[in-house]
Amino acid sequence: MNWKPELDELARREAFAREMGGVEKVKRQRDQGRLTVRERIDRLIDASSFHEIGAVSGIGEYDEHGELQHVTPANCVFGRARVDGRTVVVVGDDFTVRGGSADASISAKPLMAEEMAHDFRLPIIRIIEGSGGGGSVKTIETKGAANLPGGIGGNRWYRYTTENLARVPVVGLGLGSVAGLGAARLAASHYSVMTRDSAMFVAGPPVVKRLGQDLSKQELGGADIQTRAGGVDDAVDTEQEAFARARRFLSYLPSSVYELPPTLPCADDPERCEESLIKAVPRSRRQVYKMRPIIEAVVDKGSFFEMNANFGRPIIVGMARLEGRAVLVLASDPFHYGGSWTADACQKVVRWVDFAETFHLPIVYLMDCPGFMIGLEAEKAATIRHGVRAMAAVNQTTVPWCTVIIRNSFGVAGVVHQPADRFSIRYAWPSAYWGSLPLEGGIEAAYRADIDAAEDPAAKLKEIEERLNKLRSPFRSAEKFWVEEIIDPRKTRSLLCEFARLAEPLRTPGLATNMAIRP
Repeated sequence: MNWKPELDELARREAFAREMGGVEKVKRQRDQGRLTVRERIDRLIDASSFHEIGAVSGIGEYDEHGELQHVTPANCVFGRARVDGRTVVVVGDDFTVRGGSADASISAKPLMAEEMAHDFRLPIIRIIEGSGGGGSVKTIETKGAANLPGGIGGNRWYRYTTENLARVPVVGLGLGSVAGLGAARLAASHYSVMTRDSAMFVAGPPVVKRLGQDLSKQELGGADIQTRAGGVDDAVDTEQEAFARARRFLSYLPSSVYELPPTLPCADDPERCEESLIKAVPRSRRQVYKMRPIIEAVVDKGSFFEMNANFGRPIIVGMARLEGRAVLVLASDPFHYGGSWTADACQKVVRWVDFAETFHLPIVYLMDCPGFMIGLEAEKAATIRHGVRAMAAVNQTTVPWCTVIIRNSFGVAGVVHQPADRFSIRYAWPSAYWGSLPLEGGIEAAYRADIDAAEDPAAKLKEIEERLNKLRSPFRSAEKFWVEEIIDPRKTRSLLCEFARLAEPLRTPGLATNMAIRP
């Protein structure tokens, strides 16, 4: 006498789960160029490391004798797995079963995934395709009543979703049509990626059409729209690229806020002197230059991982390593509004500075900021309000901070290059140029009477410019100790690696307290 019959029954039910929505729907999924949820999980994680939970849950069909004929599996697949040897929670939507739309009978599965990540302090990766909400329109008829969003017993998932942002790394992968609660699950992440043939929206084209907007999925919520709006961080061509980016993102981070980011062995000489940096910035302030090669030159070779590149483009954000130690990099991009902080650039700063504070990442800021964006459109966007929020986020940080002023630092936005009222490390290149206002345009206003009274106004303007520019030399500021150090650009990597070493013992793991749960 043994339990083999029951084990055989378990195996039979598990086989139903592996069939997902059935042969035809699985074929349709693959014919449209998309993997199934189980194929996605297998390609994301370390081989054979997935421990599934609740595989046999679903809706059973029984004959008149009470014998099981078939099980339509729940369209949420989740469990524990390893990614690069580290345990994570993986939860995925099965689009082959009711288009990924959840209903009350399986809502406990995605909730349990969030609970497991929260209570066991494990990173969570959400593979999202479908609405993932409280059901479809048909659910009203099948359940006999309309679901009240956040009604009795219906809002615990929202609590864990927001709390996890202050506790563990959260990654969202949008791999198809993502709508409603599915869109919220994708956006409620520290890092989100979608494939270029995917789309994300609060409500899809049929609903939006009732508003008089007849749009395709791509026109409504395609990758270009969502990455430019900041709704999704990055877009890739293939699902395999999305999995690779998820793995790399997690490699810089601790498993939870109760740990520190991992330090990896480094083969790149921390004293490497990068000759290209001595000519990286043109002498003419009217000439732009590329910031990304500067970033690549000073961090460990190949370690820069840029995020959110299509949004808030005057600011470049990414993670990198300095002698194997993970840091967050902020850098100005003079190719976009000269590096001026726009409203969306300020939002980007708030979000990623909060992120660095949450996961104990020291911050390196390579600065070239001529101030806040000005003009009518900037005023309509309430740039200054977003700028003040960025200032608050920077000032609330406790992580170590190092700023290198590459070129411009002007106005109120120029102030926001390091936390106020605490020590941080700051260097300036010889190309640095700063002040309350740029001279260009300001001289004509401040010296209007002198210029108008001159026999040759153009010559007088040039004379004043030359006089003031001599006073603007960064060496004049250094004389007064208004800037601590002016450095040879070629020594930047060495100094940043030293900063990372100095910062290492100052990072303290623990629950984030600065409201860094904003997605």
